[in-house]
Amino acid sequence: MPPVAYASVILFPILAALGLGLGGQFAWSMPLVAFGLVPAAELWLRPVTVNRGDEAEARAETVYDQIPRVLALSQWCLVFLFLLRWESYDTLVEQAGAIATLGIACGTFGINVGHELGHRTGRLDQFLAKAALASSLYVHFFIEHNRGHHAKVSTPDDPVFSPRGCSVYGHWFRAVPGTWLEAWRLEATRLEKKGTSPWSWQNEHLRLQLAQAGVAGALFFLGGPAAALAWVASAVLGMLLLETVNYVEHYGLSRRKLETGKYERVQPIHSWNSDHPLGRILLLDLSRHSDHHANPGRPYQLLRSFSEAPQFPTGYPGMILLALLPPAFFAIMHPRLAAWEAARA
Repeated sequence: MPPVAYASVILFPILAALGLGLGGQFAWSMPLVAFGLVPAAELWLRPVTVNRGDEAEARAETVYDQIPRVLALSQWCLVFLFLLRWESYDTLVEQAGAIATLGIACGTFGINVGHELGHRTGRLDQFLAKAALASSLYVHFFIEHNRGHHAKVSTPDDPVFSPRGCSVYGHWFRAVPGTWLEAWRLEATRLEKKGTSPWSWQNEHLRLQLAQAGVAGALFFLGGPAAALAWVASAVLGMLLLETVNYVEHYGLSRRKLETGKYERVQPIHSWNSDHPLGRILLLDLSRHSDHHANPGRPYQLLRSFSEAPQFPTGYPGMILLALLPPAFFAIMHPRLAAWEAARA
């Protein structure tokens, strides 16, 4: 897609800011667009399967790199606006709309943007990744995702593994604490190999948790207990949104265990894919997840569509809603999963 398509995603934090700033009935603008208008539109829009060529790869930097950086900064602007405006929200409906708005932002511009930046090696991008994740109280994702999930994806060893028949609600209870503990285990193992205690300052997981606690304390001081607790509620909503995405991305897919005891290498067939355009733009091509796992270092704008990758019937926003209704989700996904299994037989 051209830069202007991805740049248009800035309209969503602007919409969120308007909803938080104006309050009242406008507080629900972002949720209604993100999980009403967008899924409805994607039922009619055709997937865009075109891949960008070598010339585009040579121009991979430029404006594409700036978009997630701007989104990470906009996420913190939304957090501060939320804290400043909280006391002006008079009704429970208005408060719920504000929490839902920031919660969606935490999942998309906090965790998902932090995910994209966290795959980069530059100091600025690494800092912005951690800052974006901290806005959603999910900074351990920086460690667990890059060093754990990508290595163990589609295996029972992965805390976000979602086997056939598991509901998204069961997945939440396994994944949310599981990813935190996995981040600790990864750092403890790394330090033990160096002969260092996991309780030392060299433990990045420990440092990140302390920094995140400091951020949370500052927000409690700035916004007051009520506003800060509402922010925590939004962060939890963002976590659940992210883990719902993790759930649908790998539902029922598993890598074969080889005679050596290791698992087969990660291939595009081990992640569900979606080329629906609005979801691609809103989530910076996270929905081209097959290529992301096969080539984790590839920038979002260069991720490719593979014909052999299993395909969702609609975009990510619609799949998130569908996952919240397990019987409907199973009815639609199990025939597709059976076709994937038959092709593997």
